[in-house]
Amino acid sequence: MAKFKMVKERGFVPNMRKGPTGIGYTLETLLNIDENNDARPDIEGAELKAHRTKSHNFITLFTFNNKVWQMPPLEAVKKYGSLDKDGRQGLYYTMSLKPNSAGLFLDVKKTDISVRHISGELVATWPLQALANRFIQKIPALLLVSTFTDERDGVEYFHYYRAQLMKGTSPELLADQFREENIVVDLRLHDKGTMARNHGTGFRAHEDKLPLLFQNIRDL
Repeated sequence: MAKFKMVKERGFVPNMRKGPTGIGYTLETLLNIDENNDARPDIEGAELKAHRTKSHNFITLFTFNNKVWQMPPLEAVKKYGSLDKDGRQGLYYTMSLKPNSAGLFLDVKKTDISVRHISGELVATWPLQALANRFIQKIPALLLVSTFTDERDGVEYFHYYRAQLMKGTSPELLADQFREENIVVDLRLHDKGTMARNHGTGFRAHEDKLPLLFQNIRDL
């Protein structure tokens, strides 16, 4: 990564685009990478991600909703949902190990995770191996660039000081991260009359916890 070494040695550089995409756009510009909006990896099979070192923002890893519902989704919405901002009955919850106001919680086992109700009712289940496969399919490798930031005269500056190439995960590793709540599960569906409209269950992680999700990490 000779190009990255040159970028690192430049120190702080001004943001080339206002807004949340500026950090990535500026890095891609410095590395002479054409901006793209497709799902293909950015550099030699790795997805490029720049993040602010002190940021705890969530990023979406992937969605997975195939054959996971143990009760009909519409039934789950009607039974455990609440009114969303549009006045529709919906299941829009970020799940945690502690029961929420609807009595739903995330249960982490050795081979799967599930959304359950405190009554014992099983709502949905995801095999950890299937989640690991989906993770690797979506992010076969991640090039994570850590960034110091500074503001000067109303302009944000970036210093891209570290690049790590990360690959691989496992069901056991993901289970640990669900238990630590470094990965969260977002239910996103609502009542559409005769069916539940599902926007895809989202799996998100804190930016600063991303290295914990991978088996192999190498500094570049």
